[in-house]
Amino acid sequence: MPRRHRMLRRIVMETEPLLMLPGPVPVPERVRLAMARQAINHRSAEFGAVYADCVRCLKPTFGTENDIVIISGSGTAGMEAAVANFARGRKIACLSNGKFGERLFDISKRYGEPTQLASAWGTPLPLEDLAGSLEAGAEVVTLVHNETSAGILNPAAAVGRLCRKHDALFIMDGVTSIGGDVVEADRWGVDVAIVGSQKCLAAPAGLAAVSISERAMERIADERPYYLDLAAYRKNAKKDPMETPYTPAVPLFLALREAGLLIEEEGIESRVERHHRLARAARAAVDAWGLSLFPSTDEHHGYSNTVTAVRLPEGTTDADLRGHVKKLGVIIAGGQDHLKGTIFRVGHMGAVGAPELLATFGALQAALGRLGCRLDGDGVAAAAAHLA
Repeated sequence: MPRRHRMLRRIVMETEPLLMLPGPVPVPERVRLAMARQAINHRSAEFGAVYADCVRCLKPTFGTENDIVIISGSGTAGMEAAVANFARGRKIACLSNGKFGERLFDISKRYGEPTQLASAWGTPLPLEDLAGSLEAGAEVVTLVHNETSAGILNPAAAVGRLCRKHDALFIMDGVTSIGGDVVEADRWGVDVAIVGSQKCLAAPAGLAAVSISERAMERIADERPYYLDLAAYRKNAKKDPMETPYTPAVPLFLALREAGLLIEEEGIESRVERHHRLARAARAAVDAWGLSLFPSTDEHHGYSNTVTAVRLPEGTTDADLRGHVKKLGVIIAGGQDHLKGTIFRVGHMGAVGAPELLATFGALQAALGRLGCRLDGDGVAAAAAHLA
């Protein structure tokens, strides 16, 4: 290996890699530094003010005026809390066209009587089956709004309308859309919505925020989990100062507050438009190369605006592609479960912009060329045209 190549590789290996995953995402310096302070009392006015700031900043990202509580746990903790508190013992219709829809179904099997309304990963959901399930007495519906395993955006508004028509509770996983795409929980009729801190919010992993409607609280289960009892979280959040029922991950709350302030400064409309612009640029690059996006869309379903899922070119392995990209200092994702070796995924959510996206697609274009893939055109130039 020539000396200059060895030097370049050493420089790349010694710098922080660029995370272009569907989470975790790069954490802004302000957010990281917020955690670098002495511990504070979580039963104090100071912590209560931090919690209140987090909730204030999050409400516009959810599109809600409902109560929001924050759990020290991942997005999956928020998913389980939603099902355990509001679907226990009830008939549940679980819409699924990817890994996380299946996860909600698996959680639901532990608490209620679920029926999985599934389509193949990355294909339109069977909304006609949902209507039938609701007519047959389903009391709760679960949906993943943005299914990152397949790169598809699901029709939350249409699902919400069906839920309201049949007086069913609507639980929506917004883990990878809240803070990065249009989410209007109140207008869509979402009773319970969930987000994870390490996705579009661009905070460290480890917190889940859950919005809860009054309608949902009226139907909360009598038998609830201990740690994930959302009635307890809501009761403590209404104290002055605000509290959590159990010891929270205080440094993560400090980080989330700073991430929320960054969102507030940018403005949620501008933030959503930035994510849409990045998504359009990513899709333009894929089209210029002559590659195919993985999901199938229709009038109700669209491409994700926070992650782009692409079919691997014939003869290219996932390990080779991601390995070459990693050598250039960029981390992207492969497929999950049965999609391993079939697709690669580029996350573009959180605090990233044109420099990060162009670096990623530059690395991908170089890697594809090195692996002998015949590309129709210049994907980097195509992406740049949408970012100028």
